[in-house]
Amino acid sequence: MPRFKAQSTKLEPEHAILVGVDTGTGEWSLDESLAELGRLVETDGGEVVATLTQRLEVPVARTYLGSGKAEELRDLARSLDADVVVFDDELSPSQQTNLEKIVGSHVKVIDRTALILDIFAAHATTKEGRLQVQLAQANYLLPRLRGMWSHLVGEQTRGGIGSRFGQGESQLEVDRRLVRKRISFLTQELKELSSQRYTQSKARWESGVWRVALVGYTNAGKSTILNKLTGSSVYAKDELFATLDPTTRAIELEEGRKITITDTVGFIQKLPTLLVESFKSTLSEAINADLILKVVDISDPHAEKELSVVDSILKEIGADKIRSVVVYNKSDLVSEEALRQLEAMHPNAVFISALDGKGLRGLLFRIAQEAAKGDITMTVEVPYEKGILMSMLHERCQILHEEYHEGGLRATAKVPERLAGTFEPYRLEG
Repeated sequence: MPRFKAQSTKLEPEHAILVGVDTGTGEWSLDESLAELGRLVETDGGEVVATLTQRLEVPVARTYLGSGKAEELRDLARSLDADVVVFDDELSPSQQTNLEKIVGSHVKVIDRTALILDIFAAHATTKEGRLQVQLAQANYLLPRLRGMWSHLVGEQTRGGIGSRFGQGESQLEVDRRLVRKRISFLTQELKELSSQRYTQSKARWESGVWRVALVGYTNAGKSTILNKLTGSSVYAKDELFATLDPTTRAIELEEGRKITITDTVGFIQKLPTLLVESFKSTLSEAINADLILKVVDISDPHAEKELSVVDSILKEIGADKIRSVVVYNKSDLVSEEALRQLEAMHPNAVFISALDGKGLRGLLFRIAQEAAKGDITMTVEVPYEKGILMSMLHERCQILHEEYHEGGLRATAKVPERLAGTFEPYRLEG
């Protein structure tokens, strides 16, 4: 018999209490919103042990909850030995500080924004993604520094020995300067990366490459679609925010046209404004796309609400005027009858199952149709010494007929509108 019992080294998940206030004004019910918050907690490695709700016309300015409910939260946290309390809406710095005093210093009090930031920090892999998360974290932290130094400020206001140095305030100001300096540095770094991304995007535009962006609610299956269409191996997992950094892959359509498809960060309801701002350079792939595929998980009971969230964020970043197609994914998870009803309700949408490949050929055909809109049929004769133009003709245009003549390649092709000017000097009459 062994002298010592083997102990598991696996970290125990933190016990979390979810808190929400129902004001009756949201598009989502409180239960729906808290269910999503629970998934976020699980994504971040926590375990939900209890949920506390309150019905209020407006949240209480001092503690978000009513005083009685705040005390109930304290007692609940103690009885369940909770590690963290997560509020469904963003707390003000003073609300967070006051709640921490009530609940106790042994329990963390955070909000949805802080939770999402924590998940983003764990999932960002590229330099740009990490910088964007750090910038959002710094902007979130700055107004909350006073609360973090409240114990020192309190010692100062009490007076007595050691109080004349202004210890808390001086440290607070030092920290504020450091955070502001950090924000300035991160902003500049992201500007430089954004400039590089713009240059790359501009080059793709000028080369005539047609660009498709996959957008959608988190966990809708965008990465799986990208992998299936392009033969890639982008990380795809059944968890929220599995993909943060944009991934672009090239594909050649059956007609011969080369396009790019980009997977973007997943959206979520109540996505903090500071995150949208921080990730605008990443979302520029959607802003600069020729076609946006709005991917929706058809099996999710909140599918239409999630699509509404996607539409509102696209409007927020200025991408709502770009041509788009709704793609209902995971059709293998609904019944045939339900699928027929949805197809009848959304005749312009595309229905697929990325996991088993069903409907992907139809999706590619739809992309080809959209790409062909605005094409100009031209007959051109490109001299043989213009090798780049000849490659562009074959890779970016749809060749209808071609012949090789003494003067060069004579071809009739459907030319993308943005390339028409490039081939105009070589256009033949008639």
